[in-house]
Amino acid sequence: MSPCDRMRTVLICHHDDPMNRRGLAAWLGSFTDLVGLVVIRENKKRLARRIRREIRRVGLLRFADVVAFRTYYRLFLGSNDQEWERQRLCQLTEAYGNPPATARVVETADPNARAVEAVIRELAPDLMIARCKTLLKPRVFNIPVHGTFVMHPGICPEYRNAHGCFWALARGDRGNVGATLLKIDEGVDTGPVYGYFRCDADEFNESHVMVQHRAVLDNLDSLKAKLLEIGKGRADTVDTTGRPSHEWGQPWLTAYLVWKLKARWRRRCT
Repeated sequence: MSPCDRMRTVLICHHDDPMNRRGLAAWLGSFTDLVGLVVIRENKKRLARRIRREIRRVGLLRFADVVAFRTYYRLFLGSNDQEWERQRLCQLTEAYGNPPATARVVETADPNARAVEAVIRELAPDLMIARCKTLLKPRVFNIPVHGTFVMHPGICPEYRNAHGCFWALARGDRGNVGATLLKIDEGVDTGPVYGYFRCDADEFNESHVMVQHRAVLDNLDSLKAKLLEIGKGRADTVDTTGRPSHEWGQPWLTAYLVWKLKARWRRRCT
């Protein structure tokens, strides 16, 4: 495929996530014409709104469990995960280089802002990849010719919303640890599914963050093939009719500790 024939893409990601901002952007630019990067710098107002939404969803007591896990993660897991991510990012850079210098970079607190919408329309992408926490509005996700897609860290529809890999592991559902490539619609991870990309998790040594990264990073060749199929209009969707569907949220410390205790018990028994 010549450069002029390559499909035009836009990537939406967060400014403080170099794995996507640099690594996935370089990968996407290696086989598409990456024409734009929408980089989200979330302000305190939007963060507070997400916190209030989570409290309404799970209640104050369970939200305290969420905060406890965040604290535990920072104290005992975060530095190890950061070093692992740094090494994986170096591997991506060695394989794909840097993001294309020609890609237009737009920084925003809100990817649904009218100004961002106008830029995306001007860039006229064939396909957009959303690697962000913000739910996009139809007037934004419907701009690309082939739609906007997410590489969701979880198998859908069983593990919709945030941290699907964590909840599959916490529930002992190891056959459903992986990522889902799906097209965004107006629901929360309810759009058409184009493929599953599973990974074997090392429950004893890996955190959920490592696992959900690997669900994507270990399957980049397969994801590339599927995205190219979508761009050519040849991709089939997966029939998910009749399967259970559940919307999950942030990890709980209690669920994490039970998961790790069970993982240690399984290791001793093998």
